[in-house]
Amino acid sequence: MKAGNRDLLVLTKFNVPNVAAMERELKFLNNLLFTIENLHTFCVANEIIDVNKYKIITKPHLIQQVIRERSIKPFVFVFNKN
Repeated sequence: MKAGNRDLLVLTKFNVPNVAAMERELKFLNNLLFTIENLHTFCVANEIIDVNKYKIITKPHLIQQVIRERSIKPFVFVFNKN
C-alpha cells in the first residue's frame, strides 16, 4: 500500500533550510505517520463511554465494532485516554 501525500507543517529553527534535507525529512515523517496511524492504534488510544449502559469499553475489537456502526446511539462517546 502506497503512503499518500499529506499537508504537514514543519517548523525549523533555520532561516534557509536545505531543500534536499527538508524533502528527506518530510518523506520520513510521511512514512512514519502512515505506519502508525491505523485503526488498532486508534482503539488503543481511545475508549468508548456508553452512558446508556453505564459502561466504559476499552477492548480494541469492541471499540472497532462501535466505530463501524452506521448509526451511533445518543450518549455514546469516544474518549481519548491522553
